Formats: sequence, structure tokens, C-alpha cells
Amino acid sequence: MPLPESRPVPESRRVPETGRAHETTRAHETRQAREAKRADRGERFAAAMAAVTRRLPFGLARIVPPSLLGFGVINGFTFAVDMGLLTVMRSGLGWPLPVSITIGYVIAFGLSFVLNRAFNFRSHADVGPQVGKYVVVVTINYLAWILGVGSGLAALGVDYHLSRLIAGACEGVYMYVCMRWVVFRDTGAHDKG
Repeated sequence: MPLPESRPVPESRRVPETGRAHETTRAHETRQAREAKRADRGERFAAAMAAVTRRLPFGLARIVPPSLLGFGVINGFTFAVDMGLLTVMRSGLGWPLPVSITIGYVIAFGLSFVLNRAFNFRSHADVGPQVGKYVVVVTINYLAWILGVGSGLAALGVDYHLSRLIAGACEGVYMYVCMRWVVFRDTGAHDKG
């Protein structure tokens, strides 16, 4: 069977310097529109966090950066995801506690990275080095706070929900500091509220 003839690329679809076909205008416009929507959602989230931060009582508005509030909102949500998964896997499915903690943790922290990068810190730096730093930060967090404190307290007889809450409070402070000044350090100007 003979091969079909290839049609030449129209002039409107050629890159002038090389003469090769390039991305269609529609696909390029679609990608730009998606990026603009994503940036707009991040800006709206940041504006909401800044507006709430400005109204904090007792002089807290002067010392609480909008990214801290945004971190609390996002990580409060991802912590609820983590606790829900932990409960389903441990109480519902009867899986071992370390396995249940690990799976919930990995899912919640992957979600936390994506949401904090896009909405809270609005980072435009290369994602590769950020992921590398985040993996190191999360690994230390996991070993010290989640397994160390969380499983340790549970082994001492504290209810696993309560031990996870205590570990969660410790990890919240650690993770904000690391995400703000290590993982997403290119975004410091966003905290001027």
C-alpha cells in the first residue's frame, strides 16, 4: 500500500526562521488562557488572605503574613484529607497504623505542595529543584513528627487521632518555616499583603 502524500505546511503555520511547522495558534491561545486563569485564581486567593490578615485583631495584622494564613487554610484542608484517609484505612480497613499514616501522609503532602505552590506562594521558579527540597523537608518531617511523635504517642497509649493531632501541630510550624524560607524562597515579596 503506498504512503499518502504529505501536504506542505501552510506559510501561516511555519516558524519564519526555520520554516518548520509550529504549535497551532489555537493550542497556544488555549495554553495561555489556562495559565492566565491559574494565575488569576492564585491572585484571588492571595487577595482574600491579605484582606483577612489586615482585619486580624490584637495587632496580629502587623505580624501575621498573608502566606501564613494561606498556609493554614490550605494545610487545614490537606490535614483533613490526611485524617480522613487515616481513619478509613486504620478503622475501616484495619490496616496497620504505620501503613495508614504513610499513605495518608503522602497523598496529603503531594496535594499540599501543589496547592501551596499555585495559590499561596505563587511560585514561578523551576519546579524540579523545589520538589527536591520539598522531598527532603517532608522526609525529615515524616520521620521526626509523624512517625516519631505520632506513632510514639500512640505506642504509649494515646488515641491515634489525638497523637496525630499533636504531631500535626508540631509539623505545622516546621512545614511553614521550611516552605516559606527553603522550598518557595523566591516568593518573599508576596507577603507584603
